[in-house]
Amino acid sequence: DLQICQHRAPTCCTKKMEESYQAAVRRERTQSIQALNFELKYMIVGHITAFQEAFESLLRFAENRTSSLFETAYRPMAKEAAEPVKELFTDISLYILGAETTVESAVLRFFDSLFPLVYSRLINPGITDLSEDYTECLRLTRQDINPFGHYSKNMVTELSKSLWASRMLSQALSLGIEVINTTEHAALSKECSRALVRMQYCPHCQGLTLIRPCVGYCLNVMRGCLASVSELDAQWREFISTLEYLANEMAASHELEVALAGIWNSINEAILHAQLNGPQLSATVDKVCGQPKQQEGNLSSANIVPVKEVTETQTFVMAHTSLNNKRREFINYMKRSRTFYASIAERLCDGDLVMRDSSTCWNGEDVV
Repeated sequence: DLQICQHRAPTCCTKKMEESYQAAVRRERTQSIQALNFELKYMIVGHITAFQEAFESLLRFAENRTSSLFETAYRPMAKEAAEPVKELFTDISLYILGAETTVESAVLRFFDSLFPLVYSRLINPGITDLSEDYTECLRLTRQDINPFGHYSKNMVTELSKSLWASRMLSQALSLGIEVINTTEHAALSKECSRALVRMQYCPHCQGLTLIRPCVGYCLNVMRGCLASVSELDAQWREFISTLEYLANEMAASHELEVALAGIWNSINEAILHAQLNGPQLSATVDKVCGQPKQQEGNLSSANIVPVKEVTETQTFVMAHTSLNNKRREFINYMKRSRTFYASIAERLCDGDLVMRDSSTCWNGEDVV
């Protein structure tokens, strides 16, 4: 009653053993493909982790720099500005990780929150009544009167250029892991599992436990079993080329590191611009939002404190070099894996599975 290992000679197999063999080859194929995938997956996961760690480090560095700008130069609004600053960097982080948001919405939301503070603490420091309605009016007015000049738009442009490639690379790496995981758990067809049993276990039914499949026979079986997986070859090669392109984009003129490190300077320039145009802004705001309550007495506008750029070169250069080196190493490794799916059958038939340098091997029906 054997279905797979039918042979003229007496056999030591049963139908139940054939079923056990089918379960065994399914398990073994999954384990073999997992072993092949392990190094590739390990490299991609490792790079995702290294990329995110380096990115978070740069982000914290940029956020701390921006917070210290408010604490040193714009102390009257430092406490209230802490939350908008935190939100801005959280939004940037979420954007990189693929959230449904844009750099423009994150930056403009920050400047919307910043304007009421700049207006009431720096331009008109005598304002006492900053009601919700008045604050909201200031937020909405910011979009019409553009108090921060071209600095807010410049910040959007610079960050968008540099963060786009990082976002795409992050998504591409996650996609790579998804593809590898899917191929690991690709179901074997009934015909394939029968062919694998015939190749690996049918000799056992004849008592030939040491004989192994012929190389050509193994390749034919594996190519048949893995036809759907090897069809990924063209797309995988294209995927590697895309990774290379994105890594080069990240390392090009609009670098992530430079853009993040420059956020505080863009904000500083924007605030200075608003302060210098304080009287015109006040006149427009009074017409649109009305005049808020003022403290008694003559309070002059807060002094404009230009902040000179502080170069924390050592930390910045180390993070910059680290990220660049990791990118280069990773792309060189991935380029070597271009033929991963084209050669998967050959790699599975390599090693202990087949008989090499021997005069006898199993061809599916007999020892030859």
